Amino acid sequence: MRGALAVAGLVLSLFTPVTDSQTSSPPPGKITLDIKTINGSGCPAGTADATAVVSPDNTAFTVTYNNFVARAGAGAAAVDQRKNCQINVLVHVPPGFTYAVAEADYSGFAHLAAGATALEQANYYFTGTAPTARVPHSLTGPFDGEWQTQDVADVLVYAPCGVDRNLNINAELRAGVGSSNSANGSYIEMDTSHASVSTVYQFAWKQC
Repeated sequence: MRGALAVAGLVLSLFTPVTDSQTSSPPPGKITLDIKTINGSGCPAGTADATAVVSPDNTAFTVTYNNFVARAGAGAAAVDQRKNCQINVLVHVPPGFTYAVAEADYSGFAHLAAGATALEQANYYFTGTAPTARVPHSLTGPFDGEWQTQDVADVLVYAPCGVDRNLNINAELRAGVGSSNSANGSYIEMDTSHASVSTVYQFAWKQC
């Protein structure tokens, strides 16, 4: 029987009451994304899709991982049990608008022996600001299949108006032996070898 995936209420700063300066509609011009750096034990050079795909309506972008996996048991080393990937992306927006991350959707695949544990979590911040708190999404074995999590919160944090400010996204995966037999291997991954495991980041817009 598969374990239960606990999706915490979660994370960032998201939906604020709408004021005259806020809009749910994307700006009329096209946004562009420049991936500046990709660093971390879960995304060595060349393992993340650096050509992030922007949705046609400018409300989201997608990042794809190629080998982002944490492992435990079956001889896995301590360094294999925690993997992270930090993406630094510069978002160019049309004049008169700014944006915030409103939602992040993660998915992947996991195989956990009975009693083993796994965790996905992330935080988000603009360069020069404090990171948001991490809120964990936990998984307990036995589990073998696809998982999905979603980060949302209740206060939008917008990029400064009139300034191109880099957005940092730091995602983390962890795997643990827990009460399982340490001879049994367990893992959790965000990995394109399985279907539909890209990460989607939704934008919220505000007029400056």
